[in-house]
Amino acid sequence: MKNLLILLLVLWTPEVWAQVSYLDEAKALGTIAGQGLACQASKYQTFELLARAIILTKSPSDMMQDQGLRAYMEEKANVFISKQMDGFADCPDIAARFDNQDIYKVTLYADGTIKMPDGKIYTPRVPYDANAIYDVKSQDWQNANAIYNRDLSKVKKVNFVDENLH
Repeated sequence: MKNLLILLLVLWTPEVWAQVSYLDEAKALGTIAGQGLACQASKYQTFELLARAIILTKSPSDMMQDQGLRAYMEEKANVFISKQMDGFADCPDIAARFDNQDIYKVTLYADGTIKMPDGKIYTPRVPYDANAIYDVKSQDWQNANAIYNRDLSKVKKVNFVDENLH
């Protein structure tokens, strides 16, 4: 038993704690995004831009960034589907709360640096063009609804190329 405790303490380093909290934050942002998307909140596009920037900027490594983005997108999709299945219950209230969050007090700089409402500043590992991470004119709701209804002919196809991978 004592050996197991020592092993857990050795494996459970601050880096592991940081990774867990980073992934939890990405999932939490995905949950909120899914509700905003499903309820067609007026500030959804701004939220999506800021949430993606937070995930990119706070990532401790490329691998964790990929995991964070995947966790975010999966959680957003799951919540969207749940809201659609419950008939978009309480959407007016959800959209009103969604549009009045502290995340809109975040300052996003062109290089991906973020200043949080509490004054903390996060600098990305690798600077990026903050305006290029999300198209604020995207048709996310229409695409998500078409996917849910299995009408794939209405889904806008996106050709994603990550210049960092080449």
